[in-house]
Amino acid sequence: MPSKKSARLAALTVAAVCSAASTVVLTAPAHADSVRIHDIQGSTRISPYAGKQVTDVAGIVTGVRTYGSSRGFWIQDPDADADPATSEGVFVFTSSVPKVAVGDSVLVSGTVAEYVPGGASSGNQSLTEITRPTVTVVSSGNAVPAATVVDEDSVPDEYTAAGDAAANGSINGLTLQPAKYALDHYESLEGMNVRVADARVVTATDDFNELWVTVKPWEHRNRRGGTVYGSYDSQNTGRLQIQSLGKAADFPAANVGDTLAGPTTGPLDYTQFGGYTLVASELGTLKSGDLKRETTQKQGRGELAVATYNVENLDPSDGTFAAHAAAIVNNLQSPDIVSLEEIQDNNGATNDGTVAADRTMQKLIDAIVAAGGPTYDWRSIDPVNNADGGQPGGNIRQVFLFNPERVSFTDRAGGDAATAAGVTKVNGKAALTVSPGRVDPADEAWANSRKPLVGEFVFRGKTVFVIANHFASKGGDQSLHAQYQPPVRSSETQRHLQATSVNAFVKDILAVQKNADVVTLGDINDFEFSGTAERLEDGGALWSAIKSLPRSERYSYVYQGNAQTLDQILISPSIRKSCDFEYDSVHINSEFNDQISDHDPQVLRFRP
Repeated sequence: MPSKKSARLAALTVAAVCSAASTVVLTAPAHADSVRIHDIQGSTRISPYAGKQVTDVAGIVTGVRTYGSSRGFWIQDPDADADPATSEGVFVFTSSVPKVAVGDSVLVSGTVAEYVPGGASSGNQSLTEITRPTVTVVSSGNAVPAATVVDEDSVPDEYTAAGDAAANGSINGLTLQPAKYALDHYESLEGMNVRVADARVVTATDDFNELWVTVKPWEHRNRRGGTVYGSYDSQNTGRLQIQSLGKAADFPAANVGDTLAGPTTGPLDYTQFGGYTLVASELGTLKSGDLKRETTQKQGRGELAVATYNVENLDPSDGTFAAHAAAIVNNLQSPDIVSLEEIQDNNGATNDGTVAADRTMQKLIDAIVAAGGPTYDWRSIDPVNNADGGQPGGNIRQVFLFNPERVSFTDRAGGDAATAAGVTKVNGKAALTVSPGRVDPADEAWANSRKPLVGEFVFRGKTVFVIANHFASKGGDQSLHAQYQPPVRSSETQRHLQATSVNAFVKDILAVQKNADVVTLGDINDFEFSGTAERLEDGGALWSAIKSLPRSERYSYVYQGNAQTLDQILISPSIRKSCDFEYDSVHINSEFNDQISDHDPQVLRFRP
């Protein structure tokens, strides 16, 4: 899948240029000359004054944002009404650096608008704002309204109500029930000064100086301090994104399992890439959880170790080769076969028609040798230029890396970007018509996506078929915090087709040889409980071996506070029935702020 970083940079560029286009002004029958903040916020997600002028809205400035494309400040009414559904805070969008300070008592006149971060097509909720403001400072140095505590006692366990079927599943028009639903609780505090205390980090600090904490310490906690996402029906309600109103250099470099000790306080915002976000004027002190990178067990002499590792757009210009090599040699214990995803061509994202990746691979192989590992060999198939998605010009593909001292590759000529591998019978056993080859590359399932790479290996005289995959990304899906509930997962349509295609190919192998050892692995870009996984497993042809782990250990990727499974290794019945296999999700990247990839590698050890 495209990296979070590249997708985020692109989106921020659009936001900076087109922020006005993302502002949705909704008409309403109300009109006001002078109203209170809680009147503007109302008891639903959409202001009853949207699109209307308001005059002399009173409040105390609780935070000022002087940077980015959303400059402005928050105000809060210190005299709350009796309705817990109506927020007492609101953001005032100035576009330029505001001329107010925290503690100022102000009167604001302007137009009420509903701004949708990411644009209306994103499906995100909207943020109620006062735009084109005229601001009068009445007095300065006033006490800021006390922060509302957000903790495990205040946030409900139920995530959200189902959307209104008459409104295409939107929750925008539903009356907020902050004591019943977590999303409603956060919405009822939108724009207000809030506080979390001693909050554990559940997503490491990213390149944009953001991290995620949980206010529910025991909610689906794993032994490394993360919060596991294990079902569409069981959302983690305690997750909250943290940004800072301070200098970027002062933002803590946190890992999963660390703690922001003491109070973290500031206005509650709503953002494109995180939903409800505490923008801190006061940050807790980082307390290390002393998280260590994991090392898997070395395979025994009679065990075959097969791994999958997404190396995130690796090309010869990257400075991560030594780190990736050290991870393969030390943390993964030099697996016999490694499916590498996101290997780019020899000049990376330069879009000049280059598709070969021999320089990329040789640089990685040399780095592995320098790290004390074996001299690996490799096999792959160059894609058609710009036909497989990913960064334009990068031509990402899967590559088989294998240790020729432990395993041999069966080369069968004829495989290329357009030729589909088939299954035949040789001496009573299954064999590929081409090796390496591609699985059904002309099928619509693989349009603008990475085609599966299949190869035939021999270990201690026994054949093992390996299918390396990188399914379509989740780009375009509505977020968990979207206004549409349940959110639409539009991207899974293509993954379902891809899973069906791979499953059919595995069934072709098993139809020829019922007890064939088949390993299907890679960046599946979907969960072990997903419809994609169900289609891969259809008919018992495969089984996702990460399900052999305790539920709290089933993750390879951490996103928006959720530790989740995207990378999988699926095995054929002969491997599963032997019960002689071990699975390890090796956590070396996803939980760390200095990650060299956003994915954790997976390792399967078994005796063919």
